[in-house]
Amino acid sequence: MGCVVPDKLLRMERAGSSSSRPVMLAIAGDSAAGKTTLTKGLVEALGAHRITSLCVDDYHRYDRQERKGLPFTALHPDCNYVQIMEQHLQLLATGQPVLKPVYDHDTGQLTRPELIEPTEFVIVEGLLPLHTRLAQACFDITVYLDPPEHIRRDWKVKRDTTKRGYTPEQVLAELDKREPESEAFIRPQRSAADIVVRFGPIEQRHDPPETPLSAELILRPTIRHPDLEHVFREIDRRGMHRKMVRDEVGRPVDALHIHGYVPREESQLLEKAIWAELDTETELPSSLGHIGDSARSEPLAITQLLLLYHMLDSVR
Repeated sequence: MGCVVPDKLLRMERAGSSSSRPVMLAIAGDSAAGKTTLTKGLVEALGAHRITSLCVDDYHRYDRQERKGLPFTALHPDCNYVQIMEQHLQLLATGQPVLKPVYDHDTGQLTRPELIEPTEFVIVEGLLPLHTRLAQACFDITVYLDPPEHIRRDWKVKRDTTKRGYTPEQVLAELDKREPESEAFIRPQRSAADIVVRFGPIEQRHDPPETPLSAELILRPTIRHPDLEHVFREIDRRGMHRKMVRDEVGRPVDALHIHGYVPREESQLLEKAIWAELDTETELPSSLGHIGDSARSEPLAITQLLLLYHMLDSVR
């Protein structure tokens, strides 16, 4: 028998132990792409007692001060303990605890490690969760957040100036410094994702600046998505529609478009249809779509609900 490569071996091992392992969801994307907001809504929807969430940015090798003298940034694999991350993901994927390092984003320091015990679901978000084939093999569902670059830059400037003590000039300079490594190591993970999510304004429209962002979800046939054809027969497709497109390498994929101005009653139709596909007796979670303390996004709510569908569908 020929040699079995580690990622295929892990997939076989996980397939044979489905009753004793958690459902693993990866959310990859560049800095300030919205990973934490997306994750927070999922945890609130099912409860922290059912979902374990962690960030693989904790596997940085160097603290912020040490990185100042290095020829690469935190986005580079050489700046992260990628092999330890892979080892920990494998342990979590087979239902075992790990002692995870901790990187404090507020202070830029490495602090005391934290014991992580997997629950029913494990969400792993960060810069490099899908960087290697072995890491990819640990997950049941994989997501890549791909906002337009000008939107992401705005989000990062706002976050890092209000929460991390930087000036706008410092943030923009760091973004420019990181760009080659974003292109080399972060964006290639897009091709490994089952679902690619892009929050942004609608192209070819000139909506006012206060118009809520829309979403485009690329749904690859690598996992089974809910059948929503009957929903799209009942709604006004100006606010929400689905069509077949081709991805960056020419493969046919479904693209779900949810406009930021979609009426609440129409988004509820889609949300209820997705939830009904699960045939669950529990009520539709009401905590989805929240941005900050008061704002709500219907495209975000539907995106989170679609991910909840895949997480819960994996345990049926």
